[in-house]
Amino acid sequence: MAGIGTCLWFDGQAEEAANFYVGLFPNSRIGEVLRWGGDGPGVPGSVLTISFELDGRSFRGLNGGPEFTFSEAISFELFFDTQAELDEKWNALTSDGGQESQCGWLKDKFGVSWQLVPTMMTGVLNGPDPDGAARAMQAMMGMKKLVIAELQAAYDG
Repeated sequence: MAGIGTCLWFDGQAEEAANFYVGLFPNSRIGEVLRWGGDGPGVPGSVLTISFELDGRSFRGLNGGPEFTFSEAISFELFFDTQAELDEKWNALTSDGGQESQCGWLKDKFGVSWQLVPTMMTGVLNGPDPDGAARAMQAMMGMKKLVIAELQAAYDG
């Protein structure tokens, strides 16, 4: 086996999405672009697939049409040590039509689901103080974008 990658099905937005994601993450790049020839159902010269790497992880965007759409059943998790890093990615991913959800979840403008999680989250939800963990859970349930200071304050009481 040569490896595992992720294929994302788009309705004509694969190249735009790949360029957007590559611009958000370090160590990212566009790879091979396969374009429709004259014999396929797609517009000749338009993108059929585009490969890209995000922080060293392989993805392929496929312009497959409107038959399938993304759902929250699969999401990409991003982990952050600081609020500034989390805020930067949250703002970028919710811009231009992205949608905030609950508990650190969002959908970007292409409909892809993401979870933006502070690395300290496990410590406050599974910490040695069960009352603090319950307070942190309650605080998280009331948030859209997760706020590290508020989660820690809830845990601390």
